[in-house]
Amino acid sequence: MSVPKIVILGAGYGGLMTAKGLAKELKSNEAEITLVNQNSYHYVTTELHKPAAGTSHHDHARLSIPSVINTKRINFIQDRVTAIKLEEKEVQLESNEPLKYDYLVVGLGSAPETFGIKGLMENAFFIRNIASVRAIREHMEYMFARYALEKKEELITIVVGGAGFTGIEYVGELVDRMPELCREYDIPLEKVRIVNVEAAPTVLPGFDKELVEYAVKYLESKGVEFLISTPIEECTEEGVILKGGQEIKAATVVWTGGVRGNKLVEESGIETMRGRVKVDEYLRAPGYDNVFIIGDSSLVFNEEERPYPPTAQISTQQGQYLGKNLAVKLRGGEMKPFKYMPKGTVASLGRKEAIGVVGNKKLMGGSAAFMKKMIDLRWFYLLGGLSLVLRKGKL
Repeated sequence: MSVPKIVILGAGYGGLMTAKGLAKELKSNEAEITLVNQNSYHYVTTELHKPAAGTSHHDHARLSIPSVINTKRINFIQDRVTAIKLEEKEVQLESNEPLKYDYLVVGLGSAPETFGIKGLMENAFFIRNIASVRAIREHMEYMFARYALEKKEELITIVVGGAGFTGIEYVGELVDRMPELCREYDIPLEKVRIVNVEAAPTVLPGFDKELVEYAVKYLESKGVEFLISTPIEECTEEGVILKGGQEIKAATVVWTGGVRGNKLVEESGIETMRGRVKVDEYLRAPGYDNVFIIGDSSLVFNEEERPYPPTAQISTQQGQYLGKNLAVKLRGGEMKPFKYMPKGTVASLGRKEAIGVVGNKKLMGGSAAFMKKMIDLRWFYLLGGLSLVLRKGKL
């Protein structure tokens, strides 16, 4: 008798936790587990803003997948998923034969949400993966190098679109990086412009007001300009055009203003909202009791019927849940409903500053920065225990 085939797409927070959980819970004769990922490594999404600014090397934000999974139990395939065929129970890959599945876990992450802004995909940079953050850093440094010869202000003007978590954390790292970068290229620090543009009426929408004020005040004291309630209408080769017609000339534009689900999920025929799937209480896609959607492509609602924002924290919990509950289902037991338990949120403002809410406690400054470090180390502990924490602990 053949054993059930479980295929997991994507080795992000949710996919890795699912794979590790299933390998731990199930014996080898109970299921065949296959994990598919485009790269040979997992990148730590919550750390990508650092190499994008150049405050840490991009290798600190990635881990080899075979080094953190049990390769005797999990069949790892490095390939790009090209289609999900639900009726055929099959996943198509770019370089390998199609994979048949009995159970499918989709954790393919997100794509940038551009809200139809003209020229954004062509002219802006995105903090998406290792390749994209390397490109941002190299481009920015090249613009600074050119300034010595050309003396054009736009070369040392950086526009960051979006003042959500990624935008604010990236701006915080830029603030840390600028003194060193300016020394390296003999540029007076006060000449550099960092402009953070946000369409919503506040920085970090939905976050605690007092903490937002602390973050804005700190970043403004370091020279950051905030343009709030100001949508970007167009991104050009020269910079951005704001609603109302104002133009900011900038050689570097980085867009962090939102994500949508993966287009492969939309193309599979599963019902989506902006590319994301409203899953049931067991994280299943509507109409498919063998297809689970986790991470940025899933929509989980709270008691007020508002969707939780896509974060590493919720993806990790979904993976931990599925690792246990899918094993229960395979053995003929009853799955328990998924319940997200938010443990708090911390946003860094550079190396030594942060803001956050943990439990009912508000944190700001050094204590919040310490908490952020602990949260990052916890992920490494979940993935590879103490040895991985010691290896990657210099984040």
